[in-house]
Amino acid sequence: MAVSREMNACSIPCNLCDGTEVSLLSNRSRSGKPLQTVICQACGLVWSDPRPHDARQFYEEEYRLSYKHTYCPKPKHVLRAGHVALSRFEKIEQLLASRKAVLDVGIGGGEFAYLLQSSGHGVSGIEPNRGYADYSIQEYGLTVQVGFVQDAAFLSESFDVVTIWHVLEHTEDPGFILALLRSWLKPDGTLVVEVPNVEATCQAPRSTFHEAHLYNFNVVSLRRLARKHGLYETRHLISRDGGNITMFLTRTEPLIQDRYDASIPGNCEWISRIVRQHSNVRRHLTPLPYLRAWQRLRRSLQERRETADERSGKELLDTLYSSQLQFHSVGRP
Repeated sequence: MAVSREMNACSIPCNLCDGTEVSLLSNRSRSGKPLQTVICQACGLVWSDPRPHDARQFYEEEYRLSYKHTYCPKPKHVLRAGHVALSRFEKIEQLLASRKAVLDVGIGGGEFAYLLQSSGHGVSGIEPNRGYADYSIQEYGLTVQVGFVQDAAFLSESFDVVTIWHVLEHTEDPGFILALLRSWLKPDGTLVVEVPNVEATCQAPRSTFHEAHLYNFNVVSLRRLARKHGLYETRHLISRDGGNITMFLTRTEPLIQDRYDASIPGNCEWISRIVRQHSNVRRHLTPLPYLRAWQRLRRSLQERRETADERSGKELLDTLYSSQLQFHSVGRP
């Protein structure tokens, strides 16, 4: 991975501090294609400059094909996403003790939203890909607005909980998206944001940056961007392998807070050093690559076994979610 400490001017101003002085972090995507990834010298926000694609066309038509090689989820995708949905439910379970109005942004095939709906919560979703959105509507009876989050229509202060799992990094203006989601959040509601961690070293070095992720965050830059738009962190989680950040945000200002400053001294140097030092040799001296390979093999065998009878997506999820729903369903009105 090519990394330069030389200061350059960017064509897209920093979404956090509006700075234009950047350093080059990488010039290749994980696909091997050219992709210029830069880091703001003032705050450490990381983004693709210039943009690698037309975002609307990419996410409406190409994204699911690029990731899943299909416009509609296959049984193995449903099952895999169902397991992810269970892990996400566990993260936010304390927010769901009573019936909540929930918005899931980037609903995908609908597996997480279906789990919430089956638990007794009122759920709405947004999904730009027509194939996946239609599947979630037809298979699970979900309420989904088909399109981009910036085009969605909801009344202000409509939701107790808003979730946006691995979507913010795909947006062209993440600050605007956070402000928009804040407007849909009730005064005492919670926004849950999960993004890849730019400090992660669990992946191969060449896989750190790729075309689909227009922005890359660490805890500090995500927290500061949220605060810029009137959202305040209550807590965050880092996944066991260090690859993901889950941040819980509210509209409620803390009683004591520091003066806001968009610049983050030292963050650029900190992230740049991690990226620069991340190497295949260092990675293979840890158990992570071997553990991941074993987990992928085990998951593949399990998926083959559990999808062999060609059940529908709903049938697969009903079986997978049965024990969770037995203990965690809330009363319906």
